[in-house]
Amino acid sequence: MSASTARPTPPPGANADFAARALAPVKKSLARSSDAERIHVRIEEGDADLELPREAVELLATVLSHMAAGRAVSIVPEHAELTTQQAADMLNVSRPFLIGLLEAGEIDYRKVGTHRRIKAQSLLEYQRHDDRKRREAADELTAVNQEMGLI
Repeated sequence: MSASTARPTPPPGANADFAARALAPVKKSLARSSDAERIHVRIEEGDADLELPREAVELLATVLSHMAAGRAVSIVPEHAELTTQQAADMLNVSRPFLIGLLEAGEIDYRKVGTHRRIKAQSLLEYQRHDDRKRREAADELTAVNQEMGLI
């Protein structure tokens, strides 16, 4: 990650109301232009008109949605290489736990000297796979509870 991407952010939830208000017109614009590859945006300050790729506006909507829910947001390019601490922070686990995952072959990494570097794409793939396993386990537990008449 470059130094320009690491900057202090307000505590989660600090701008939740503002983000929620901003999200509505962004979603409305996306819905109005459901098949458009580009979205036109007007910025009143500076009197500017922009044409943005649809993917950028969808990303903005996702960021605003998370902020409105009070969650912190980080944007990391898929090709970026993360330190073990950055990767552990993204997974919300300890660094030693992450290193265990790396050594067990759960997440691809490479060594630069004695330091491990993890591609953001590999970390996100692990996270998606882990989330899917958790959902399946929860669904299975719910089914067992229903069979037993507990819910």
